[in-house]
Amino acid sequence: MNIPADSAAVRRGNLALVLRHIADHGPCARTEVAAGTGLVHASVTALVADLVARGLVEEVGAAVTGARGRPRRLLRLVPERVRTTAVHVTWEHITVMTAGLAGSPGGARQLAHHQGPFGPREGMADAIAAAVTESVPAAPGVHHGRLVIAMAGPVTDARADDPGRGWHAPELAALVADRLSGQSCPVDVVNDANMAALAEQHALAAAGDDPGGTVAYVKSDAGVAGALIINGRIHHGSYGLAGELGHIPVTLDGPACRCGATGCLTTYISTRAVLDAAGLGDLAAPHDSGAALAELGRRLQSAEPRALAALDRAGRALGAAIQSIIGMVDAERIVLGGHLAEWLPWLLPGIKVRMDPRRAAFPTLPVAVSPGVFGPDAALHGAIAAGRARILADPTAVPGGRGSGGASCAGSAGI
Repeated sequence: MNIPADSAAVRRGNLALVLRHIADHGPCARTEVAAGTGLVHASVTALVADLVARGLVEEVGAAVTGARGRPRRLLRLVPERVRTTAVHVTWEHITVMTAGLAGSPGGARQLAHHQGPFGPREGMADAIAAAVTESVPAAPGVHHGRLVIAMAGPVTDARADDPGRGWHAPELAALVADRLSGQSCPVDVVNDANMAALAEQHALAAAGDDPGGTVAYVKSDAGVAGALIINGRIHHGSYGLAGELGHIPVTLDGPACRCGATGCLTTYISTRAVLDAAGLGDLAAPHDSGAALAELGRRLQSAEPRALAALDRAGRALGAAIQSIIGMVDAERIVLGGHLAEWLPWLLPGIKVRMDPRRAAFPTLPVAVSPGVFGPDAALHGAIAAGRARILADPTAVPGGRGSGGASCAGSAGI
């Protein structure tokens, strides 16, 4: 038995337990931490001293209780001590956002890239590292605790010889870490739809509207993606591809898809598909569809017939996909993200056409379709939350003293 290693693991777990309690319930006294964590007071005192030495916790005064004895000294999280950086890489842009340990993100900075949807990996790593270096300057006394990169497209731990099949998380993480010598930190590479789904599910829970059970998330931008959350956790499936809804067939004789099949959902609800159906495809630049999307929004607001027809067509296809989702995983909430959230008022009639017969057959079917609250920033908010959770789970990764340097950068697989 390796007792020193076991002791270190126990101490690391107890530090995390105390730090999370203070993060969730602070300012609070040591006696409250002991009661909330089940640890003895002497252990809490020693653990708090360690967290204070790392700059993660500080005393912020005393609470007067009216009882005899010294006032209780209150503890709180030091949110600016550790920074999490989230990067969202779509087919057109790299967006960077940072947040302190409290989890409240700052403004996002968006930069264009021209690497294409799946590579080359070295070029994508160059672009991500450059965006982080430009957007997140080093700050004295601030530990860069985590870099979480949310990628559009499949992200797996299994290497694929064909770059077009998705992203190999350990390889891309290592490539980015090697290019960030001045921003040393652990790097995680994750799927953007999974992160967006977690952010939206947490938002539902915070609003008191957590459906529990199974939630399906569907988003559309340059491509179509999705995720499944079962009992509060991402369901990855056997190969990390669960919830990837873009290539669910919704018709047998529909448009040809780049995957080789016909009638896939992405051929109806992706940005390109909707813009083409609305007659606005020529307005979309190769790496920037912003102007075309803005024009689509204006035409929808003015009830232009072709724009309405494009969204009705997309809504019917989405309704067919929702029927498949319900049949396969019995989801009780469908959350729409990306442009689907913006388009929901015009998608609903088509969705209703598909769903009404199913509801007629099963009157108690409690499926709700709702827009996400974070819009295009959902993946960033999810990545920030995931990075923060990793930091809170291992306070020993934060060096003692605010003037200390950060942890060495090491690539890691998806969260």
